Amino acid sequence: MREPVELRRQRILAAIEARGSARVSDLAAELQVSVVTVRRDVEELAREGRLRRGHGVVRSALAAQEPPATTPPDGDAVAVVVPERHSYLYESLHGARSVLEAAGKRIALHIAPQVAGAERPLVERALADGATGLLLAPRWRTRADEEGDCAWLAALDVPAVLMERRPRAGSALHAMDSVCSDHGYGARLAVQHLVELGHRRIVFATRDDSPTARTLRAAFARIAEEHPLVERWAWTLSAPGAGQDGPYTARETAELSALLRETGATAAVLHGDVDALMLVQQLADDGVRVPEDCSVVAYDDVVAGLGTTPLTAVAPPKADVGRAAAELLLQRLDAPRGPAGPVRRIELLPALSVRGSTRARAGSGERAERAGRARPTR
Repeated sequence: MREPVELRRQRILAAIEARGSARVSDLAAELQVSVVTVRRDVEELAREGRLRRGHGVVRSALAAQEPPATTPPDGDAVAVVVPERHSYLYESLHGARSVLEAAGKRIALHIAPQVAGAERPLVERALADGATGLLLAPRWRTRADEEGDCAWLAALDVPAVLMERRPRAGSALHAMDSVCSDHGYGARLAVQHLVELGHRRIVFATRDDSPTARTLRAAFARIAEEHPLVERWAWTLSAPGAGQDGPYTARETAELSALLRETGATAAVLHGDVDALMLVQQLADDGVRVPEDCSVVAYDDVVAGLGTTPLTAVAPPKADVGRAAAELLLQRLDAPRGPAGPVRRIELLPALSVRGSTRARAGSGERAERAGRARPTR
């Protein structure tokens, strides 16, 4: 299914703002579209003043507005390592950048490709180049990936803070500074919003290939099981290839429209934004109207509001995560040699943005008395 034009352009802007500049050919490869398509998008974005064009290179429009700054010495460099093609974490990067640059720190950005163990050589290179601190968001598509990174991350001899990664209890990284969104709270926001609108049967379609995705899947299952007004629920992968820890059952890879029919669900929560927008298009192709037939909540809120029907979405505080991580790192860097205080695990609460993809279920008021009653089994 073809990606919406505005969504593709938002991804271009996110990539440019994260890196400062990029080649048109590289953008085309990342977005898996033709160079001609990217060139056309770039021309329109440049016409709107949202970026600047060069000969085969695209630059952030912000670069032209910011006064030139003197480059801090290498001893003030902080390395930031984030995954490739991850607009969610690019917003965290922007938050971190504002804090670090205000403190006079030079940022050395490293983009980790989509292969296991890609972060370690980038960190080693950054340290060899003189980085004195690290902000990290390892991809960790599987638990095995996380376990494989524990030993070398725990052995780092410079201050380091994890962004949107919460090491598992008892692991070698349990005592490592981290700043995360409270995704369990975000999951509860989504379910409670739908329940208050009268929806009693809900389908959850999430990814299953990152720590955030696995946290959300577990949270939705727990909340749906415990909520007295949720009668029935089911879970499926949000897109082919969105899971790494299979095998999955036929139901767990079922198309969303088929699962809605099977469960009698009138609402769905979809993670993340791109998958959510694509699934809403798929629902329309299958004759399921949003929100008339099915209310939809997206999770991430990077581009959820750009759909033909703007999606109600849970918005983790992405930029604030980056800012808090950078502030914590600066505290570690400014501390005198020796113990720098207790390890901190900071959690920030997401918020819910209500848009046009959710509405009250017809005749839902008469079912409010179901609270506390026994529910059918899944």
